[in-house]
Amino acid sequence: MNKEDLVNTIAAKTRLTKKETSQILDALTETIMETVASGEKVVLVGFGTFEPRDRKERKGMNPQTGQPITIPATTVPAFSAGKVFKEKVVE
Repeated sequence: MNKEDLVNTIAAKTRLTKKETSQILDALTETIMETVASGEKVVLVGFGTFEPRDRKERKGMNPQTGQPITIPATTVPAFSAGKVFKEKVVE
């Protein structure tokens, strides 16, 4: 499902226009990204948690030369599915 399909499905369920639905979806995703980028969690009970996670510095290998390299520590976005979401997928 792509964004357009998602907007169409939500619009049909909520009886909002596609334009309104798209604006809401854009605001939701932008807010989640801004919040996680600032170092905070976003918890949607039953759906899941979006959060920043720290990745430690680690050793790697340059695939072109085979030389060992050090991959620096970084922070990455992460999502953990909630219980209801997990149960829905298993069905």
